[in-house]
Amino acid sequence: MVTMFGVTDIWTYVLGTIAIILLPGPNSLYVLATAAKRGVRTGYQAAFGVFLGDAVLMFAAAAGVASLLRAYPPVFFVLKWAGAGYLAYLGIRMIFARTKKDGTAAPAVLEGGNPFKRALTISLMNPKAILFFISFFIQFVDPAYAYPALSFLVLGVILTICSALYLTALIFGGNYLAAAFRRRRVLARIGTTAVGALFIGFGARLALS
Repeated sequence: MVTMFGVTDIWTYVLGTIAIILLPGPNSLYVLATAAKRGVRTGYQAAFGVFLGDAVLMFAAAAGVASLLRAYPPVFFVLKWAGAGYLAYLGIRMIFARTKKDGTAAPAVLEGGNPFKRALTISLMNPKAILFFISFFIQFVDPAYAYPALSFLVLGVILTICSALYLTALIFGGNYLAAAFRRRRVLARIGTTAVGALFIGFGARLALS
């Protein structure tokens, strides 16, 4: 089997990565909502928080944290419920936020605070991501390759590039939608409520999985 830096079937991995990134999740949804509310620059701050969070989780997966979580289920249980609670908290704040005359929500989870830190927290408070990274990556790593850490690095770089392109599209798309939200107060309220409901749904899915 032909490999490159210990990575097997790289194009299948790329296609699988794109499919996974396109699935809606709390990270991409937060970046989209932040860009729509606070502009492109702030949207990229949130995106960099996601990049760092993913990098930490990928490093943790490569370092064997997934095995630790499997060996000590209570640790996974605590982290899972903490992450679920945080996502639900964000969703509730969005739903019950008041809408100002300009169509923006206030006070809301998307206003004020540091979007980089908040996105990083959302990304890190999902222990399932560690298990996902190691279970997905390992399928494309040649077990005979002498430097598996390099293989994980290559896979991580590919995932980050795909994620960056997708989040960039969301950021500019969210900024475009912001103008429509400002003109239509009801639309802004519906959009904020829908985002909040999705965050609560993400939290519930994480807690019940």
